[in-house]
Amino acid sequence: MTDINGRTAVVTGGGSGIGRGLALELAAQGAAVAVADIILDNAQKVADEIEEAGGRAIAVHCDVCDRDSVLAMKKQVVDALGRVSLLFANAGATSFERITDMSENDIDWIIQVNLMGVTNCLLAFYPDMVAARDGHIFATASTAGLMPTFVPYHAPYSAAKMGIIGMLLNLREEAAEAGVGCTVLCPGGVQSGMKDNNAKYRPERFGGPGEGGIKVPDNWVAHGDLVFRPAEEVARLCLQAVRNNRPMVITDGNMRKTFEEGYLKIVMGAFDDVDAFDRSVEG
Repeated sequence: MTDINGRTAVVTGGGSGIGRGLALELAAQGAAVAVADIILDNAQKVADEIEEAGGRAIAVHCDVCDRDSVLAMKKQVVDALGRVSLLFANAGATSFERITDMSENDIDWIIQVNLMGVTNCLLAFYPDMVAARDGHIFATASTAGLMPTFVPYHAPYSAAKMGIIGMLLNLREEAAEAGVGCTVLCPGGVQSGMKDNNAKYRPERFGGPGEGGIKVPDNWVAHGDLVFRPAEEVARLCLQAVRNNRPMVITDGNMRKTFEEGYLKIVMGAFDDVDAFDRSVEG
């Protein structure tokens, strides 16, 4: 069991959506929370909300694509709140475009903020947890990483999120040896505002912030009914998983059949193919 009360937590992308939900719930359960976001004003609003409710929080600017920015954020947090034992590497960005319609900057940003953003945070905070033999690493992936065929026009995003799943699930065993927990979140639909605000988070070196929402294709969900769960409920699910050191959080039970009929069917079909090949060689 991983207690929440009395710990120091960092939440990247904490100024909105799932990150905001995590920050508020962590504070409600007794953690001191560093709300990190590339838009400092958003982080400050969440930190103020926590303080007004009687919790303890600070707002910190952080561009997770930039390792130096992550390290500077870490120093600020440790100086203000002490050693971090709960890391919620949540910051991310999305896209719904054919890869042939995306610029190199578009692709680089999606890969960097999602996969490398988690990696940069892991490299900054995980060694201290290993040294202390205490802590928990939590990272936000996506249903689009768990089921890469689930959402069309999502190739770089699915690749980055699938990478997060692989990294966290692979890390669990070595982290357990050091007394550190690992959990990966694979959210489906969440009431987060990400679709409308995504462009605002884009760093200058990838083209800079933009305005306007993302145009989602009409057929963006191949099949199945997607449940858009409130971020506050997602946060409670996540912290329950952290307390019990569960490997994965899924937010939409309706996606079980979609997983079985989609990605699982593809993988099992590949096993069937190699079995058939081996039988033909033996014959």
